[in-house]
Amino acid sequence: MVAEFIVVFVALPALFAFVHIPGGPIPVLLLLTVVVAFYIRRAKDFDRASLWRAAALRPALWPILRLWLVAAVLLTAAVAVFDRGHLFDLPRHNPILWALIVVAYPVFSVYPQELLFRAFLLHRYAPLLRDDRVAAGASAISFGLAHLLFGNPIAVLLTLVGGWLFARRYQRTRSLLVVCVEHAAYGLLIFTIGLGRFFYHGTNFAGS
Repeated sequence: MVAEFIVVFVALPALFAFVHIPGGPIPVLLLLTVVVAFYIRRAKDFDRASLWRAAALRPALWPILRLWLVAAVLLTAAVAVFDRGHLFDLPRHNPILWALIVVAYPVFSVYPQELLFRAFLLHRYAPLLRDDRVAAGASAISFGLAHLLFGNPIAVLLTLVGGWLFARRYQRTRSLLVVCVEHAAYGLLIFTIGLGRFFYHGTNFAGS
């Protein structure tokens, strides 16, 4: 199981980071999503209700929104001060692409990532990661490593923080829906305020 963890969550991200693979990470992510979904279907001890559990969303919304608002103010201010030329560059210069990201990102990026890095990782490797904080740390580090492929420290740093936040939220709510909503909110914030180029291959998508 240790070797499996290293292959999936360390070696594979390193491969993408240092070797050019045609098609990028999304096809592999979607393939892993299918494999994980098959595993979850066969795992008798997996709580399938955690894949949705809509009742957990309403009580979690205010804590999520409160923290998101703080992050939105701080990150927007940071872009305005240190990189004003890229502030809101995607919606300003390429609103069609921005609108497509708003629609497609939660479905084709957020949900597969949360299924892999939260639902699967925290269940599959629970025997190795017995403490919740240790498990959340492993999830966060794995999530950060997966973003090495973008070749910049900002992507890794933000996803380390986000990975910890999403893992702890999942542990508290046992709801993948809740975590996907939170993840999508931060991701769309990043793509909106001008940090999206750090999370995208072909960083000149905004035409600036």
